[in-house]
Amino acid sequence: MSAVLTLAITATLILYTTAMGIALVRLFRGPSAQDRVMAMDFVYVVGMLVMLVLAIRYDSEMYFEGALLMVLFGFVGSVAMAKFLLRGEVI
Repeated sequence: MSAVLTLAITATLILYTTAMGIALVRLFRGPSAQDRVMAMDFVYVVGMLVMLVLAIRYDSEMYFEGALLMVLFGFVGSVAMAKFLLRGEVI
């Protein structure tokens, strides 16, 4: 792996970690439930991006499968939270 790619991956991981930290603050301190749901969506999307960057860094296909599962579960969680906020029940 080249030095430029290593530097870019390191910078990307640092920026994603910072973004996730800011989103976690919004998740815990959000003024409304809708803000918290949006922060939860953002956290799982950034988590998926971190896993994809790690897959590139370590040249492993296992991270891609983990990222796919993370997005699938995150989508189901978002749908459940949206339904709960609209109707007050999930099922």
